[in-house]
Amino acid sequence: MIFLGKPIEQIMGVGALLLLALGCALVLQPFLSAILWAAVISFSTWPVYQRCERAVGGNKSLAAAMMTLLVALVLVAPFAVMVPTLTDSVSDLLTAVNQVLEQGPPAPPRWVAGLPVIGENVTAYWASLAHDAPAFIIELKKLIGPATNLAVASGAVLGAGLLELGLSVFIAFFFFLHGRQMAAYVRAVGERFAGPRSKKLLTVVGATVKGVIYGLIGTALAQAVLAGIGFWIAGVPQALLLGFLTFVLAFVPVGPPLVWGSVALWFFVQGAVWWGLFVAAWGLLLVSSIDNVLRPYVLGKTNSLPVLLGLFGFLGGVIAFGFIGVFLGPTLLAVAYSLFLEWHAAEVKGRRHSTSAPPDAA
Repeated sequence: MIFLGKPIEQIMGVGALLLLALGCALVLQPFLSAILWAAVISFSTWPVYQRCERAVGGNKSLAAAMMTLLVALVLVAPFAVMVPTLTDSVSDLLTAVNQVLEQGPPAPPRWVAGLPVIGENVTAYWASLAHDAPAFIIELKKLIGPATNLAVASGAVLGAGLLELGLSVFIAFFFFLHGRQMAAYVRAVGERFAGPRSKKLLTVVGATVKGVIYGLIGTALAQAVLAGIGFWIAGVPQALLLGFLTFVLAFVPVGPPLVWGSVALWFFVQGAVWWGLFVAAWGLLLVSSIDNVLRPYVLGKTNSLPVLLGLFGFLGGVIAFGFIGVFLGPTLLAVAYSLFLEWHAAEVKGRRHSTSAPPDAA
C-alpha cells in the first residue's frame, strides 16, 4: 500500500474538485444564458411573487406557477407573435418587390428636387432609374438578396431566442419555488469570499439588476408600446413589427429615432406630408422623450450604465448569448460596472482614512 504525503493529497483533492467544476461547467454551458436570465427574472419580480404567495395562502407551488404564467404572458407571448409576423413581413416584402419590378419605380416627388446640395443629383438619378428599367432592376437586385437574407436570419434568431426565453421562464419556476433557500446559499458564499463586505456588495448587485430591468428594459418596452400606437394611428403597415424593432433598438443610442424617422420619411416620399409630420412629432415628443423622463425616475440612485457600455452590452450580449443577450448583456455589464464603482469608492475611502489617521505615538 502506497501512502501519499499530505501536500500531495491536498493537490490531488484540489485537482479533483477542479475537474468536477469543469465537468459541471461543460454540462451547464448550453443553458448558462437561460439560467442567468431566469435568475434575473425571479429576483427582479420577487416582490410580485410574494404578493401571489400571500394571495394563495402561502402555497409556494401555486404561487410559483402563477408567477411563471404571468412572466410567460409578459415576455414570451409578445415574441411568439413576432415570429409569424416577421414571416408574413418577408412574404409581403417579396410581393412588393415583384410588383415594383413589374411596374417600375414611381417618378421622384417634387420636394426631392428642393433638397439642398443633393436635390438635383438625387432627382436625376431617380428619374434615370424610372426610365431605364434594366438599370433599375440591376440596382434593386443588389438590395433584394441582402434584405431577404437579413429578414430570414432575423426570423431564425428570433425563433431560437423564443425557445431560450421559454426555457428561462421554465427555470424561473424553480427559482421562485426555492428562491429563499438559494438566496441563503448566495449570502453564505458571499460571506465566505468577501467577508463583512458581502452584504454591501450583494445590495449593490441587487439594486443594479433591478435598475437595469426597470430602467433600461422597462423604458424600452414603454417606447415600443408608444411607437406601435403611433404607427397604428397613422395606418403604417406592420405597426406591430415596427414597434418590436423600436424595442430592440431602444438599447442602442439613437435607436428609436431610426425607426420613427424612417417611417416619417416614408410618408414624405409617399406625399403624405401631414402624416409624416404627425409621426415625427409623435416620435420626438413621446417616444424619444419618455427615455429622458422615465429612465432617471426608475433608476433612482442606482448607477446609470454609460452609453458606450450599454452599446457594448447590447451588441456583445447578442453575439455571446443570441437574442436573449439583448437583455442579459446590459445587465451583466451594469453589475460589473457597479461593482467596480463600489470597489473604487472603498479604495478611495480607505486611502483617505489612512492619510487622516494620526501617527502612532513614539
